[in-house]
Amino acid sequence: MIVWINGAFGAGKSTTARELIDLIPNSTLFDPEVIGGALTHLLPAKRLAEVGDYQDLPSWRRLVVDTAAAMLTEVGGTLVVPMTLLRQEYRDEIFGGLAARRIPVRHVLLAPAETILRERIERRELPPDLPDGELRVRQWAYDHIEPYHAALASWLTADAHPVDTSALTPYETAWRVAEAVRTGDVPVCDIVQTPEPTAETLAAGVLLFDEHDRVLLVDPTYKAGWEFPGGVVEPGEAPARAGMREVTEETGIHLDDVPRLLVVDWERPVPPGYGGLRLLYDGGRLDTDRHQRPVLPGPELREWRFVTEEEAADLLPPVRYERLRWALRARERGAALYLEAGVPV
Repeated sequence: MIVWINGAFGAGKSTTARELIDLIPNSTLFDPEVIGGALTHLLPAKRLAEVGDYQDLPSWRRLVVDTAAAMLTEVGGTLVVPMTLLRQEYRDEIFGGLAARRIPVRHVLLAPAETILRERIERRELPPDLPDGELRVRQWAYDHIEPYHAALASWLTADAHPVDTSALTPYETAWRVAEAVRTGDVPVCDIVQTPEPTAETLAAGVLLFDEHDRVLLVDPTYKAGWEFPGGVVEPGEAPARAGMREVTEETGIHLDDVPRLLVVDWERPVPPGYGGLRLLYDGGRLDTDRHQRPVLPGPELREWRFVTEEEAADLLPPVRYERLRWALRARERGAALYLEAGVPV
């Protein structure tokens, strides 16, 4: 398993993690900051200049998952991971990727009072040879206090097991974390992720509409970006029934009637993806006054909204938007369309 130690910059994650590996049997320290440092030497300077933080690099998030899985294969036991995660979509992507590899994550939040946090940032020891180190690193930590508070107010405290470290030493903090893990007070994170495909897949999505004919889009926890309700068709499962099942699992909405096919779209393989067939169905108009509204929060869904076709263009990737656009035309005409990479054939 993984014990992920979260918290603001300067909260004491690294010192606590070093103490914790002596308290949890067969545990190993894994610091994802090492991967961020390596990427600064591997990626072109132009690419690095496009992001303000290595966490914004998709390659960093993917490498964190892949490296953690490789380390557990190598050494087994428990990985203790000290790393600040303040963006929920990054947390979902990383924890979801680990869940896809059947690696349970126990999420701990070190939460000292802000006055204590600022004092610790001020007293933090820094490498003497770091260029402009003291000013730059301390200012970085101070600048991230506000995003930390925003994460606390929106999702972080509901997601992680908090430990108030205001009056605790690193050893005392580590002991409390170890006890909470041992007793199960820190539960395994409730996040859904499907294994990454190893071949072409068949996926079924369902378009659902409100009384103004706006279409429902969802923001899943298990992948980045907006999408239609739906997912991969399981072996031996009818595609339309798979779409109905996914709608219920993601949104809590039960469809009484089998939806009508709108679009069959062949998605070309673009490494590392394998592509495959993507089906879109018409799930009809929801009666939002009669309990036909998506349920939040849940393990699969971060957010949902009804949008116009124009608004969808700003939320969906281009090929997915083209799929939606032609599905809406097929709905108007009453005849299904065949597409290849979002283009009618």
